[in-house]
Amino acid sequence: MPKRGKIGSLRKVVIPAAGMGTRFLPATKAMPKEMLPVVDKPAIQYVVEEATAAGLHEILMVTGRNKRALEDHFDRASELETLLEEKGNFALLKTVRESTELAHMHYVRQAHPRGLGDAVLTAETFVGDESFVVLLGDDLVDERDPILPTMIKVHEQFGGCVLALMKVTPENISHYGAAAILPLDKSFGLENVVRITGLVEKPAPEDAPSNYAVLGRYLLTPEIFDVLRETKPGRGNEVQLTDAIQELTQRSENGGPVHGVIFEGRRYDTGDKLGYLQATVQLAVEREDLGPKFSEWLRDFVKGL
Repeated sequence: MPKRGKIGSLRKVVIPAAGMGTRFLPATKAMPKEMLPVVDKPAIQYVVEEATAAGLHEILMVTGRNKRALEDHFDRASELETLLEEKGNFALLKTVRESTELAHMHYVRQAHPRGLGDAVLTAETFVGDESFVVLLGDDLVDERDPILPTMIKVHEQFGGCVLALMKVTPENISHYGAAAILPLDKSFGLENVVRITGLVEKPAPEDAPSNYAVLGRYLLTPEIFDVLRETKPGRGNEVQLTDAIQELTQRSENGGPVHGVIFEGRRYDTGDKLGYLQATVQLAVEREDLGPKFSEWLRDFVKGL
């Protein structure tokens, strides 16, 4: 029997967080890259907050060695909380407790760094026969432009998998998985939703089926696990999630269709140093408590360059 996900019961999220973070060495020598602060909050917390805002509260982090700080961040810090309470710093106490109260957190180790597809495969026991969401921590989606609610709606209407897509320039498509797409019939009444008919992982610009790249947001059915077990290592000698989803795009059943939701909102790429710095500046400028003074300083700084 096919392991079709339970429509309408979506509640589980998988966040792969086993990467070594080599782009941020030496900062990540002893600290997970997911814990690097974006203003005053670790990047990974933005991702968890995005999930819970969409009503998804069962979260599995796929971790590796030297990732204990992730567990500690979402755990209670009794001594710190007691100290803040004794000092009467209740505003800061509330902030500290927020990460603890966000979701039901679970953890599993990815024994070897064999790629995103392998990381997702380690979540099979946690997921069971339910559809689930995969969120990548390098992409932060602005809370004012949520994409998950639309993805969930598309899944509830059509079943199958749903990916977030964004349009990129031809010269940048080689950094992403690229989707071949077909527009939906307008009778469905959905905007920015397409049918995905194929995927290519990090193609050369001349080989890309389109300029629509896969953003780090996936809604998957449990059929993906059977496909991942049969997926041979691809680019970088890693098991690519894109390759497994490509297989599902060719099936009319036992996995269902694959749709894409085109994202046109604000998103911050923290996967490299430049994107990380840009995200920190953008979010700091928009903070009520920091924005006015920081923006004034920033204008003066830029004038002096």
